[in-house]
Amino acid sequence: MNLLLCSLFREKKRRRVVELTEKMVVDGGSGRTCEWDGRWNHIKKFLERSGPFTHPDFEPSTESLQFMLETCKILVIGAGGLGCELLKDLALSGFRNIHVVDMDTIDVSNLNRQFLFRPTDVGRPKANVAADFVNNRIPGCYIILEFIYPSFIHLEFHIIVCGLDSIVARRWMNGMLLSLLVFEDGVLDPSSIIPLIDGGTEGFKGNARVILPGMTACIDCTLELYPPQINFPMCTIASMPRLPEHCIEYVRMLLWPKETPFGDGVVLDGDDPEHIQWVYQRSLERAADFNITGVTYRLTQGVVKRIIPAVASTNAVIAGKSAYIPLNNYMVFNDVDGLYTYTFEAERKENCSACSQVPLDLHFSPSSKLQEMLDHLTESASLQMKSPALTATVEGKNKTLYLQSVASIEQRTRPNLSKTLKELGLSDGQELAVADATTPQTMLFRLCFTS
Repeated sequence: MNLLLCSLFREKKRRRVVELTEKMVVDGGSGRTCEWDGRWNHIKKFLERSGPFTHPDFEPSTESLQFMLETCKILVIGAGGLGCELLKDLALSGFRNIHVVDMDTIDVSNLNRQFLFRPTDVGRPKANVAADFVNNRIPGCYIILEFIYPSFIHLEFHIIVCGLDSIVARRWMNGMLLSLLVFEDGVLDPSSIIPLIDGGTEGFKGNARVILPGMTACIDCTLELYPPQINFPMCTIASMPRLPEHCIEYVRMLLWPKETPFGDGVVLDGDDPEHIQWVYQRSLERAADFNITGVTYRLTQGVVKRIIPAVASTNAVIAGKSAYIPLNNYMVFNDVDGLYTYTFEAERKENCSACSQVPLDLHFSPSSKLQEMLDHLTESASLQMKSPALTATVEGKNKTLYLQSVASIEQRTRPNLSKTLKELGLSDGQELAVADATTPQTMLFRLCFTS
């Protein structure tokens, strides 16, 4: 009886597939299927009728769906755990012209949650595989690969959606969109705004936010909200380890460069099984010396690669966040103990180094050394720069105070780090230009001498 019921179910399903296929319209014989009756009924319920939760300015119409299907161009940055969910949701919601960028390749550890990939895809670029999968699965959708250039962002995209795991990349994109804003007599031109929708997850926690560059709080306005990089004190690692992570960090930071197990100059590769196995075995030995348990191969790789735990369900929740009323403008989600979600409005910071349009004050004594200023730029919670390059106009000439990224210039400007600001010819009210990997823009600061 069960076999008969299964057979009837399969036959009914087969007939339904045939019926839907026959209703599909083939465009010009190209083989690309377009529409069939009722395909977008679920989307029309949101776009073509009003309701108690709709925005007061919302006007139901058929034009919104046509805009999504025919005109709207979306850039998705990141095709990992969150990116796969975003691409799926956007494609099934009627967005057809989607561009995706991701410089990473597929790893075996990605397969448990990044459902657009298969074991045969390991080693291939994530963006390529994700685009091919969605294009083949969803009729009419056309996802293409892109590289990020300022001009093409300005001309092409209506919305940019980020599913990144890097704060630096977020800040760079934030700075890029801010650089495209147009001001007329000090007034922002709304047509130059490209909305940025950003999401992030860490284990069972996540957040989603909407940014209107130049109008609402940008990434740098709320930089303090991002969790700091976890670092262990060197004295603990070397002398008093208490956690399995301490043992792994000891091997990574101290034993690897000392013993050079794979030859001089060979950098520890978190994706090389032989490297991870060596670190794992040595970490086990150190853990045994201090009666510490919990060192595993997986934990070893996680510590070496700084892997953030990922949960598929959290990615799905954050990617699928939607509401009739626009998100204003920051939503947090937590289901570690029960379910908790909260929405609040992140406010613009008046002296934000990225979007305030005014130089940020730096308060230092004339006797302070340039190294102290450099440390402030990298360690400040509101700046968090990576390798800032400082220039200033001294006696009418542009002077590079310090530049780390070019070896020859770094060597030439290194002595400046031990000089005082007064010795470098800087004065009170002096403007400093700072370039950094966290933004495509050059940021302006004003030096304010303290007594």
